[in-house]
Amino acid sequence: MAKRRSRGDGGLHWDDKRQRWIATVSLGFDASGKRIVKRASGKTKSEAKVKLKEVLRDYEDGLAIAPTGYTVKDAVMDWLAYGLAGRDSGTVETNTILCNTHVIPALGARKLRDLSAEDVDKWLADKAKTLSTRTLEAIRSCLNRAVKRAMARDKVKRNVVELCSVPAGQPGRPSKSLTLAQAEDVLTAAEDSPLYAYVVVSLLTGGRTEEVRPLTWDHVDLNGDPKAIPEIPPHIAVWRSVRSTGDTKTRKSRRTLALPGRAIDALKIQWERQGWQRLAAGDQWQDDGLVFTSAVGTELDSANVRREFRRILARVDGINSQDWTPRELRQTFVSILSDGGMPIEEISRLVGHSSMAVTEEVYRKQIRPVIQSGATAMDGIFGRTPKR
Repeated sequence: MAKRRSRGDGGLHWDDKRQRWIATVSLGFDASGKRIVKRASGKTKSEAKVKLKEVLRDYEDGLAIAPTGYTVKDAVMDWLAYGLAGRDSGTVETNTILCNTHVIPALGARKLRDLSAEDVDKWLADKAKTLSTRTLEAIRSCLNRAVKRAMARDKVKRNVVELCSVPAGQPGRPSKSLTLAQAEDVLTAAEDSPLYAYVVVSLLTGGRTEEVRPLTWDHVDLNGDPKAIPEIPPHIAVWRSVRSTGDTKTRKSRRTLALPGRAIDALKIQWERQGWQRLAAGDQWQDDGLVFTSAVGTELDSANVRREFRRILARVDGINSQDWTPRELRQTFVSILSDGGMPIEEISRLVGHSSMAVTEEVYRKQIRPVIQSGATAMDGIFGRTPKR
């Protein structure tokens, strides 16, 4: 005679409609008094029992585990839909493209609970054959944040992506800067361009393109206060950016920069030119107080700036305009100051980096690699040739 199951051991029965064995177990009652019943199914008795044990293990771990069909794609799509709230539209678009291009096609069909560190390692290694290290970091970040969000919602036990490091990818686009002679040629070529003041301010102050584009006249002082103690020079206040919040990239990015004479002259020209633009636009002019605008007063977007900047570079001999972007005006600023002997500490402060380490890492090719002060001092003390 078959031994009867003890109370609480659960049951095992055949479901004719589903043509599967169903294993069930009762785990008591929830706070509302409803019975807690866990079920699992399989083609055989053994398969149903094994799956029920997995369900019970998840329950004991405190997980309201997601349906077994919940995939990596589901987790990524949930993160894109709800995990990027409040982010800039450009950020959302970039992450969506990365996920749809690199994450979902390779891993999307994988059940999230079955995703292993080996799967992620293999995926990153395969992507490293064609992508730069920076792009690898970006796609890993997308997957990591998606799985982390799923884990916080009890849909997976742990985030295996955090166990995987990013391999070295293909060399990215090398950073570069204009030489002093090239910079002078660019400033000359820009004189007839509507972006003249933009180029001068970017090159002579080192502002980020996302900081220069939303600059307002309220944050520009072309006169200063020579009677103040200490004297206040003409300056711009770099307090805003095109980010969705309007904040600068970091706390130290919020800074006030004195203006070189050439930048003062360029901004005066810009004020006059904008007055004529305002008259030409008439009722279509949108007065937001911006320094750099379109023909009707609206803020310039990155594509507008990049296109006009390349038109300027096309007039300069020896430069392939398509190889350059406006952000390299900032790199040129760092390079020229470094070549002029300015300490990295001061350069870091001027460009608004959170630390000198950022300046050295991002602009390592522009920073003068040889510290010359010691050799210069010793030459002054001992001379260049030994005394006989």
